[in-house]
Amino acid sequence: MSPATDPAESPSDNRSSPTRPPLAVSLAAFVSSFDRFAISPLLVLVAADLGVTLAQALAVASAYYLAYGVSQPLWGMLSDRVGRIRLMRASLIAAALVGIVAALAPTLTVLIIARTLGGAFYGAIVPTSLTYVGDTVDERHRQPALADLMAAIAVGTAVATALAGIIADLLDWRVVFAITSVLAILSVLGLARAPEAPRTPRAGVLTTIRMALGNRWVLVVIALVFVEGAVVLGVLTLLAPALQSLGVGAAIAGLATAAYGVGVILTSRLIRLLAPRLAMPLLMAIGGTAATVGFTVLALHLSIVTVIVAALLLGTTWSFLHSSLQTWSTTVLPQARGTVVSLFAGFLFAGSAFGAWAGGYLGEHGEWSLLFTLTAGIALVLTAVVVIVRRTYEGPRRV
Repeated sequence: MSPATDPAESPSDNRSSPTRPPLAVSLAAFVSSFDRFAISPLLVLVAADLGVTLAQALAVASAYYLAYGVSQPLWGMLSDRVGRIRLMRASLIAAALVGIVAALAPTLTVLIIARTLGGAFYGAIVPTSLTYVGDTVDERHRQPALADLMAAIAVGTAVATALAGIIADLLDWRVVFAITSVLAILSVLGLARAPEAPRTPRAGVLTTIRMALGNRWVLVVIALVFVEGAVVLGVLTLLAPALQSLGVGAAIAGLATAAYGVGVILTSRLIRLLAPRLAMPLLMAIGGTAATVGFTVLALHLSIVTVIVAALLLGTTWSFLHSSLQTWSTTVLPQARGTVVSLFAGFLFAGSAFGAWAGGYLGEHGEWSLLFTLTAGIALVLTAVVVIVRRTYEGPRRV
């Protein structure tokens, strides 16, 4: 079965299309990323303040990721009909409101409910921004453009993981959720001037879903990203708690984990240079190998230094492996792009929720070395599979 191409992407379109996302769209992705990653260095403090165990507090993160994931098909269908920018603005307003509830939550139950809703609303931002790039940037420039978007996401990740712990130590963990609400409102104002992506007539909802789920390559891509989400984002959430289990404070643990964002920022610049020159399977191999090495380092010895090294390597994984999978998701079935990208993001964060849940169980019992050993092995297998599958997809088209 030959990979689909987008008939709308003609050479004449390529000459006039933008080569990177608008600043306002990148800002919205930054806010979504900030909210998503701020929780990691707060988990131990939330558990202590609300009188619950770490495993119970981890439900705040895993429920967020699950809601983020399962809401994706809804956002994909809505963005096809109401517009990408309009949907992002509405979801950010809703996310800001539930963020205030999270900041004032008197119990763990209320906090979980508020964060679950926040995950659902912030879940609209990244997949919709990815689809926006797919709609407005031609395939030749798409992976570098996605790398720029991922750099904005990485800045959000780095700022959240670095500052959330410091803010929580100096003030209160609740202040962090209030800050994300303010940032969400500011992002809404920025999106007011962003141009809406052109919309073309779409097939019915059920027809589009059947088209996507009936395509074997769509199923392959979303299965691969589920595993990647569990390995990278799910276990990444546990790096700060792992350090805190050694007696490291929330501020230092957050700063160490923030190396992930630094890694993405640095390596996303490399993608702009390498993507036009290297075959996608090679880019995927580089990213997967980085994850394997990073988790192996953690399995051998857990410390501030090894967490920094591993987080930097996971940033490399995100830039090389994940950006390749993202680009693949925008091209595999262009006539159902919004639905495919929403499924892609949904399975990514469903995998993240699973990884955080499974890893949290081992972490609660102090089995950090076992967790990182298992994750390194899964990362190695994932790397081999994704390279082989992508080469099969490309067939003889690329030497």
